[in-house]
Amino acid sequence: MTGGDTLGVVDRALYALFARQADRDRHDPDRKRYRATRLDLGFDVFLARVYGASWLALAAVAAAAAVTGLALGVGPLAPIAQVLPASQPAAVWLAVGLPLGLVTKRATVWAGGRYLGWRAKARRADIQATLPGAVRYLSVLASGTTDERALLARIADRPAAYGETAAAFRDVLNTAELTGSVDRGLRVVARDTPSRDVLAPFLLKLREHAAQGPDAVAQYLELESRMLANSRERSRERAAGFLELVAELFIVLLVLPALLVIVATVMSVLAPGLGAPVATPLGTTTVRAMLVYGSAGFVLVVGVLAAWLVGDMRPRGFAWHGHSRSTGLGVLANAARNPADAAVVAALPALAVGGWLADTGLNVVNVALLSYVAFAVPVGAVAARRARIDDAKDREIQDFVHAVSGHVSLGRPFGDAVSRVADDVDLGPLNPDVDDLAFNLAVTTHDEDVRAAALGQFVERVDTQLAAQTVGLVSGALDAGSDADAAFEALQAEVGRLYHEKRALRSRLLVYVAVGWTTALLVVGITVAVNLAVLDSFAQLSAVSDAANAGGLAIDPGAVDLERDRFRFYVVTQATMLACGWFAGAANRGRYDALLHSGLLVAVAYAVFAGVGML
Repeated sequence: MTGGDTLGVVDRALYALFARQADRDRHDPDRKRYRATRLDLGFDVFLARVYGASWLALAAVAAAAAVTGLALGVGPLAPIAQVLPASQPAAVWLAVGLPLGLVTKRATVWAGGRYLGWRAKARRADIQATLPGAVRYLSVLASGTTDERALLARIADRPAAYGETAAAFRDVLNTAELTGSVDRGLRVVARDTPSRDVLAPFLLKLREHAAQGPDAVAQYLELESRMLANSRERSRERAAGFLELVAELFIVLLVLPALLVIVATVMSVLAPGLGAPVATPLGTTTVRAMLVYGSAGFVLVVGVLAAWLVGDMRPRGFAWHGHSRSTGLGVLANAARNPADAAVVAALPALAVGGWLADTGLNVVNVALLSYVAFAVPVGAVAARRARIDDAKDREIQDFVHAVSGHVSLGRPFGDAVSRVADDVDLGPLNPDVDDLAFNLAVTTHDEDVRAAALGQFVERVDTQLAAQTVGLVSGALDAGSDADAAFEALQAEVGRLYHEKRALRSRLLVYVAVGWTTALLVVGITVAVNLAVLDSFAQLSAVSDAANAGGLAIDPGAVDLERDRFRFYVVTQATMLACGWFAGAANRGRYDALLHSGLLVAVAYAVFAGVGML
């Protein structure tokens, strides 16, 4: 990737200027990180781009300093101007901008190395998540073949299911093609992989057992499959404990801002300094207003981070399956059953709702919130409906697999077994997909390519993660010559295990859905109670401020403005609704469910505030 014929003009120029930097000792750690990233360009080209960006950053900072000097003059840099022989403002600012630019340049180079480390960590996490499933698949394939190339190729050909593990196995095969030795490929990838604790030992042990014979390979894969499954279960337990901590922290961080706003409002009566004007780049405001709106912004950030953490900690293969967006008129046709299409279709009506609400004289905050509700609730409802269909299909896949396995164990061909199941077993929402599979297999049952294509089309039609994780196992195992009984026995165990794990995960995450809703409703109750029971009392206290001040108690007569303060409480409450909804939805099924829960909570808060006359 460093040859001039493969690089663009800019890359060739950067390569000529900075490629020598790759030989410096300071970049040895970066070279190790680079080998673990599988970037599509050479290390010297990557480093040349980083150095080019660093010099560009230096020039940008220095130029910005010079322009600032021309626009603002010497200003606060007068002490520096007295030291410099030149008195031009641009030169004065440039004297500060150049050191800052050098710091920015060094920081850019440092960030390039950190980027490589981040890519390596992401690959390591993906390998640790996908290797157990890949090894289980290999243990099934081993009943038909123990050839290293054939086994590795089966995993390498399924990147959608096995992610970076498939990519690592592809690297083994590519290195074997170049060197003529699979053994060499295993050693090179074990050396360069970021997964030093999981994948590297597996590859080296596979190499050792391959030298001992086919039986040793099959036994090793079966044992390693069980060991990796136990290790993954321990990792999930640790992740579950971390999620519990996140949920507890989430409750505290969302309730505290609302309490802070209440305290600030109450204290403002006795502490006039909270109402003192403060100049900001956006205009003059007060300390209390900054506390209120800062709290609202903080709550939104907490909600986003909590939702991201919940989604990131969800095990691979159990995340919400968003389904691919349709093309052309298919977007309209599938909008009622595909949330990705529904999001496109619902955007324009939501904007129309916003325009209509603005014409009615509603304030900007409510226009934005209700427009969000008009978009989020329909899209989330479509996602919820599709999720129920997917769950029903996943339940029926278990029955389908068990029924087919029973016929195969009796010696019937796979195609005939599927046809009998399609005719005799009611599989609910899976019936059309099974009928289609039976028809495609009936074309020619003994053609491996047709069988693989039929199973692939079946997975696409079912379009659930459970189908993608399991049905492909049978196709690959049968094509590899594995014993049909062994393949279907493994498939039954795999389907049952994955479905049980999915149900257990859903049950565990429903607790966090309850946490999100309980926190949201608690905040609504607190803010409404304070508004109705406390603000009115303090408004009356402010009204008699002259008498109170005469008695030695300092009270700000303008501290409490019912309309203003109720609006601020409302803003913080709605920010909390959004954050709680995002957290609850992300815990339940993912981003589309986050839209549904946040939209419903915003609507609930609006109805409550409007119902008690606080809007």
